Amino acid sequence: MYDEYLRQLDEAGKIRNLKERSISCYRNYVSYFLNYVKKAPSDLTCQDVRNFLLAKKEDGLKATTLNLYNSAIRFFYRNVLHILWDDITVPRMIIEHKLPTVLTADEVERLLDATEDLKYKAMFATMYSSGMRVSEVIHLHYDDISRTNMQIHVRDTKNRMDRYTILSKRNLDLLTEYWFRKGRPKGILFPNKFTGQYLTVGTLEQVMRRSAAEAELPKGVSPHSLRHSFASHLMEAGVEQRHIQALLGHRDPKSTEVYLHVSNKTIMGIRSPFDREEGGCNG
Repeated sequence: MYDEYLRQLDEAGKIRNLKERSISCYRNYVSYFLNYVKKAPSDLTCQDVRNFLLAKKEDGLKATTLNLYNSAIRFFYRNVLHILWDDITVPRMIIEHKLPTVLTADEVERLLDATEDLKYKAMFATMYSSGMRVSEVIHLHYDDISRTNMQIHVRDTKNRMDRYTILSKRNLDLLTEYWFRKGRPKGILFPNKFTGQYLTVGTLEQVMRRSAAEAELPKGVSPHSLRHSFASHLMEAGVEQRHIQALLGHRDPKSTEVYLHVSNKTIMGIRSPFDREEGGCNG
């Protein structure tokens, strides 16, 4: 019933040069919405979207997920159905900005020790030592690792901006061990052993949960926590924020500023005014 509309959605995404992953996500979200409302697309209204999102919120979906539905359906309405979108009827939900989960250096070591599979251990180490996103590590190729310059070329990024990040000596040793033991892959650096294609984010998340539980780490630890830990530990070491921003690939400096809130105040050299010496303040 909806196949032709979903085909048009694919076409609308391609003509705007959206990434295939984005198009696929849009298709999945829109398909779920259409199967939920069970109406002819020509009869759809913004009130249908409002009712759908409210029902999903009652089911317990988070605001971040609901906003992804919002974006996908909005794209579908505007570019396929040509229905006027009403931001008052279907507003984006306010996101709660919680501080990221950051591991201590000792916790990172425990996590790596608890990860038995060398491939995943190398991937986790790469995320922590270079600050790469999960999706970026998944899409690494052999030629992206530069031993000469001790750099990693990060392609296929979230914001479509290629960048270089640092390659640590210890991480290079681990990658080298992995490469020799896993058949010297020349294309995709961390291929799925069954299909030879890219791994999924979900796969890494499952491995992370097992390793975190084995290492007795706090709840809420995810692969992205390693990127957060990289940035926070660099900031604590006194690396300038603009350099950290470049390594992370942040366009907006505000995205990097969050690590000021999670870095250790003692290492940062900040002293609370409540710890002032007696007689140090008058009045």
